[in-house]
Amino acid sequence: MTTSLQLISTATTNGVLEREFTLGDVHGMLWSPADVDQAPVVLLGHGGGRDSKAAPMVGRAQLLTAAGFHAVSIDAPGHGDRPCTARDERETVAMQHAMEVGEPVGPIVVPYNLHLAERAVPEWQATLDALEQLPGIAGPFGYFGLNMGTAIGIPLTAVDPRITAAVFGIFWYDETLAEHARRIKVPVEFALQWDDQHIPRQSGMALFDAFASTEKSLHANAGAHKDVPRFEADSMVRFFTRHLR
Repeated sequence: MTTSLQLISTATTNGVLEREFTLGDVHGMLWSPADVDQAPVVLLGHGGGRDSKAAPMVGRAQLLTAAGFHAVSIDAPGHGDRPCTARDERETVAMQHAMEVGEPVGPIVVPYNLHLAERAVPEWQATLDALEQLPGIAGPFGYFGLNMGTAIGIPLTAVDPRITAAVFGIFWYDETLAEHARRIKVPVEFALQWDDQHIPRQSGMALFDAFASTEKSLHANAGAHKDVPRFEADSMVRFFTRHLR
C-alpha cells in the first residue's frame, strides 16, 4: 500500500483545521487545532455502516481538538465510498435480516468485523506512517473506537506500539479478539451498556477482563445498545488528557 498521503481539501472552521485526505484507495479526515503545532493524536475508529465523516466522528473530533489534540479517522473497508466485496454485501444483508426477524446478530457481526479488522489494521498502520511525515504529527497516539471500532482497534493496538492508550467498548467477547486483548498492556477505558439487547453483559465484561493492562476501567451505563451517554465522550477526552500529555 502506498504511504503517500494526498490532501484533497483543507478548511478552517471555528478554530479547527479540517484536512481531507486519501492514502491509496483509503479516504480519511484529519482535524487539528488551528493554533497548535505539536500535539498528541487520537485515532477515531467509526462504527459499522458509518465512515470518517459521520456525525459521531466529527463531534468527537471537535471535543478532542478543543482539548488540544489532533484527531484522525479513516474509512473502514467496504465503508464510505470504498467498494464492497461480495462478502461485504452478503454479511450486510445477513445482519439486516437478523435484526428484522429478531435473531441474534452477534454470530454474524463478530466474525465479519474481525474479517474487516484483518483488512483495516494494515491501513491504519500505513496511515500512521504517513501522518508522522506531516509537521506537528509525532505522537503520542491514542485510539478510540466503539462497536466495529473496537473490533478493529483491539488488534491494531495489540500490534502497534505507537498507540499508548485506548478507549474501547460495546462489543462481544470472542476468543480471537481476547487473544489480542491479552497482548495489550497500555491504559484502557471500556464502555458497556448494562441493558444491551444485542451484547450480553457477561460477554462484554469478559472482553474487558481479557486486557492485560494494569490500569483499566469499566464504564457500565444503564440503557440499550445505542444508548451510550454523551458524557462518555467527555470522559474519553479526560482519559487521553491524562495519558497522552
